[in-house]
Amino acid sequence: MNGPTALPPWLPTAPCTPGRCAAHPDGTGPDPAVGPLRALARLTAGTAAVLLGVLLAPAAAPLPPAARLALVRLWTRTVVRAFGVRVRYEGTPATGPLLVVANHVSWLDVPLLAAVLPARTVAKAEVRRWPVLGLLAALGGTLFIERDRLRALPGTVRAMAGILAAGGRVAVFPEGSTWCGRERGRFRPAAFQAALDAGCAVQPVRIDYRPADAAAYVGDDPLGTSLWRVVTTRRLTAEVRLADPLPSGRYPDRRALAAAAGRAVALPDDARRAASPRAAARRTVPRQGAAPQRARASDSANLPPSSVHQRARSRPAAASSSRTPS
Repeated sequence: MNGPTALPPWLPTAPCTPGRCAAHPDGTGPDPAVGPLRALARLTAGTAAVLLGVLLAPAAAPLPPAARLALVRLWTRTVVRAFGVRVRYEGTPATGPLLVVANHVSWLDVPLLAAVLPARTVAKAEVRRWPVLGLLAALGGTLFIERDRLRALPGTVRAMAGILAAGGRVAVFPEGSTWCGRERGRFRPAAFQAALDAGCAVQPVRIDYRPADAAAYVGDDPLGTSLWRVVTTRRLTAEVRLADPLPSGRYPDRRALAAAAGRAVALPDDARRAASPRAAARRTVPRQGAAPQRARASDSANLPPSSVHQRARSRPAAASSSRTPS
């Protein structure tokens, strides 16, 4: 996502960049790209679905809350499917007021969450200026935050706590920046204070894409380029896993709650690695002189660290030392 060149030191950043992490389909990978006519049909259908939501939003406002939420779920599922993305959901969404937290890979994350857990989303203020999507975000009650104004953060947390205390839901991406999906950032604790203040549960959600590089929207990648990459990718699949909710009252502070949510989001990969015969052999017969290593909650956990940001297709990515914000 685009950002200024000079960044305040407190802003979360990710090492992921388009050249290193986002593959542009060119037919050289294991799955050839979708043809231009089909890609244009997907782009047209997806854009039409988004515009339809903008036009119908005022008419849906007077409806009862349950009916509005049902329409939001139906509409967001339609948008994602129109762009050619298949979705698999695992787990059961919790009920009642919730702070919904998820890892952040793509602009697709927002409709994917809304399709199962409609909520007011926290987003950077720049989203308000995006064509069409900015208007839609504003109509959906998005809480916009000035990321480079540190003093604005407590006010945003208070607004979140007020929504939660009134029985609503708030969705936030605590990494503070988009990551490629094969590597993730830690959950920042500030937003979790809202759950503690409101006394509500936290719903951790993990989002994965196959292939991961096609959906990644990182660094200075233009929105149009990302859209075209999505609609030209064959068999792009999103997997949304809902972990068990975390009662906020069980944790002493926001840092402990954020760490628990981060572990819950990383759990599926950790469990698979722990259950593998190779991992069991490493635990029972450690190599002499080898230092213990921390498990990586990523799709390339069995690759060497230098391979984390390589493309999932056929060619290695170029090295880059830039760090770019969400």
